[in-house]
Amino acid sequence: MLLRPASAHLNFRISAVSGSSGSSGKKGIAASAPNSNYVVPLDKSSCITRPLAEILRDLNKRIPDNIVNTQDHQSTFIPWYQANRMLSFYAPGWCGEIRDVIFSESGRVTVVYRVTVRGSDGEAHRESTGTVSADDGNSAEDPVAKAEEIAFCRACARFGLGLYLYHDV
Repeated sequence: MLLRPASAHLNFRISAVSGSSGSSGKKGIAASAPNSNYVVPLDKSSCITRPLAEILRDLNKRIPDNIVNTQDHQSTFIPWYQANRMLSFYAPGWCGEIRDVIFSESGRVTVVYRVTVRGSDGEAHRESTGTVSADDGNSAEDPVAKAEEIAFCRACARFGLGLYLYHDV
């Protein structure tokens, strides 16, 4: 299970190339998100330059142990923001969208999420769902955001990103 806070949005880039001289005085040095090992340049030469096969191969790589979290000493997961950063690093130009939100009479919320990865030779989509109970006792957390977080992370796993974590349990 990968987690995502309720207030976060998934449709943004993590870091950008500095357009002016930064503190180092070097133009074009990529800035990165705090506490991140990933630098995502946003210049024109970086977007959609690799074939899908290379992107998918990279997304299937094992994730560094310092990024993987353990919950309740049993389940392991990648936080949603780390999945976002890794997608931006390996598949610049990716996008995600909520395809549907379903509210059931039993109080459950299901979100259908699609991740699209674009390569030089085409694009690929993966969709997945996340379902949570609206009355599971945690009223501080938005059930739609929680379901979106689960769906996003599962869609990423369908590309291979952290998929092995679902099998190592």
